[in-house]
Amino acid sequence: MTTVLSIQSAVAYGHAGNSSAVFPLQRLGVDVWPVYTVNFSNHTGYGAWRGPLIPAADVWEVVQGINDRDVLGDADALLCGYLGTPEVGQVILDAAELVKGHNPEAVFCADPVMGDVGRGFYARPGIPEFWRDHVVQKADIMTPNLFELQFLTGMETNTSAEVIEAAEALRQRGPEIVVVTSVTGEDFDDDAMRMIAVGPDGVWQVETPVLDRTFTGSGDLTTAMFLAHWLRTKDLCEALSATASIVYSVLEATTASGHKELRLVDAQADVVDPRFTFTAQRLR
Repeated sequence: MTTVLSIQSAVAYGHAGNSSAVFPLQRLGVDVWPVYTVNFSNHTGYGAWRGPLIPAADVWEVVQGINDRDVLGDADALLCGYLGTPEVGQVILDAAELVKGHNPEAVFCADPVMGDVGRGFYARPGIPEFWRDHVVQKADIMTPNLFELQFLTGMETNTSAEVIEAAEALRQRGPEIVVVTSVTGEDFDDDAMRMIAVGPDGVWQVETPVLDRTFTGSGDLTTAMFLAHWLRTKDLCEALSATASIVYSVLEATTASGHKELRLVDAQADVVDPRFTFTAQRLR
């Protein structure tokens, strides 16, 4: 059985971080060990929330407790997202080193949650710099959105060619695979949403229709689904295609429901057998 150690945020109401990633991974048959970096009442997009940032030392204690069970060699991947504080970021790097020490084949998949186009940075000060200066060089897979890609590389991306160039530049600094979400550019039409994946076996793009609303937690879902399918297939095209199909199907169900939060329970069948399917196309 595929096993993932997932160190991310948790919210009681709605879906973000581990609250967006764990259940879909389980529906795909992945054994997930969730470790929380925050325990909030709801995601921060509401503008108000309650609950603690979990101290880095406490996060590390949980990781060490798992290690005490002598099972970290069973982990196929470490997944991380929203950090809470830069100190928690260091815990995640230490956890990645620990996991890889037990299983050198384990994958470190990092979603550099820090901001978005039109919204700017929403991560706490110091976190974006930690992603850029410390995580990039250690990760095997990174899944930035366009805003995050630009920050991590210091490059502007106004065209598809520039997005690919920036993704390749990021790969040169660490991750073998870069998946860029929510891709836009001057040479793209506005009637589709795109993801571009760049890896050793080329550059792939997948398009899905645009849904006229925004979603919180969709990036966390995207990264989790990509990781699961990459671990299963080791095929960039297949993993990207499956991810787009699942995520769009869940987002479409959420839109149809009129609900603010992702309908992960209602749409759980879409995780294993999505109603909409999309196939990635090779660009290079």
